[in-house]
Amino acid sequence: MYQSLLILHSLVRWLVLISLLVAIVRAYRGWLGHRRFLKADNTARVVAATSAHVQLVIGITLYFISPVVRYFLNYFKAAVHQREIRFFGMEHITMMLIAIVLLTIGSAKTKRKTTDQQKFKTMAIWFTIALLIIFLSIPWHFSPFTSRPYFRWF
Repeated sequence: MYQSLLILHSLVRWLVLISLLVAIVRAYRGWLGHRRFLKADNTARVVAATSAHVQLVIGITLYFISPVVRYFLNYFKAAVHQREIRFFGMEHITMMLIAIVLLTIGSAKTKRKTTDQQKFKTMAIWFTIALLIIFLSIPWHFSPFTSRPYFRWF
């Protein structure tokens, strides 16, 4: 089960990133282009937030069954000094939780705004901050913190 969830988590990451990029591009185009907030813009907001929440559920499940995290929690004093172990045991989950909270707040605030410009601006700012945190917290292949492949396969 662990390996299957790890693969799914790796693949859903791309859905989250793509949906967030689409939502952000739509938000900036609408905000800077003084456009109307259309149903497609709202759908982009909902898809981005929903895919991130699905990824969060998969990630939290992985956190509790991961042998790396188990080691981190059982041998905290030693593990906290091991970069890769600390990344997955503490840093990755903390930053991703922060990003999802910001994304959720931004999505809720966007929904409540009354003008199209306010909706676009709110979505653009909150989603961009969340995306930056997510991007920095993913264990990219090129990351100096810890490295994982771009795709994991079954």
